[in-house]
Amino acid sequence: MSYLAPSEFATKMVDAGESKVFMSTRDTLIRAYMAGAILALAAVFAVTIAVQTGIFLLGAILFPVGFCMLYLMGFDLLTGVFVLTPLALLDKRPGVTISGVLRNWGLVFIGNFAGALTVAVMMAFVFTYGFNADAGPIAAKVASIGESRTLGYSKYGFDGWMTIFIRGMLCNWMVSLGVVGAMISTTVSGKVIAMWMPIFLFFFMGFEHSVVNMFLFPFAIIMGGNFSVADYLIWNEIPTALGNLVGGLAFTGLTLYSTHVRTAKKRQ
Repeated sequence: MSYLAPSEFATKMVDAGESKVFMSTRDTLIRAYMAGAILALAAVFAVTIAVQTGIFLLGAILFPVGFCMLYLMGFDLLTGVFVLTPLALLDKRPGVTISGVLRNWGLVFIGNFAGALTVAVMMAFVFTYGFNADAGPIAAKVASIGESRTLGYSKYGFDGWMTIFIRGMLCNWMVSLGVVGAMISTTVSGKVIAMWMPIFLFFFMGFEHSVVNMFLFPFAIIMGGNFSVADYLIWNEIPTALGNLVGGLAFTGLTLYSTHVRTAKKRQ
């Protein structure tokens, strides 16, 4: 069978979370770094397609190629470990502690950010021929995105902050379904199809992904976006990461765990 039943892949989710908690610092950082870098390349790829063709839908359709590549290579995104590692804690796996889960989150955040920032600097260099020329329409588009998704929220105050938070929740609801969807199939094609659908949805809908934003906003600042690092952190990255945590864990991790691992008694 190339398909796993929900009870089987739900148990795989817990196993994966346990494995990530005990992963070495070196391996965690390397895998997170590569995940952040690949997703950043996918983001600039999607924006390039949208700008050059004028069809945002086409960029959204092709963006999931980055997610599929990084997942098939076994790399880790913050949005994924937000969902998987708490399940190992909830399942009372031996040796899994709150500090171990937080350690994993911290290392993955650092690795993702470093990878995304590396690509941001590299792409800025490429677009400007070593900062000697105008960056062109693609960089201008990313700069405008950075402004609209920080200052555009801040003018609404708390309601703007909550809008980002909810968009972050909706984002990782979809992204985590992509992570879990890959566990359903035992074939590469099946995994790719299962990952593609929810990732396409989140990107086209403009939901907020903390790791994608680790590339978009530093790149936008380098390209002259009219907002500050503080604007980026307060009016995007922090509420987005919190929303990613709550949405992925509540809508995907806990629902699947509660009904397929810790099932209620069947009716007599």
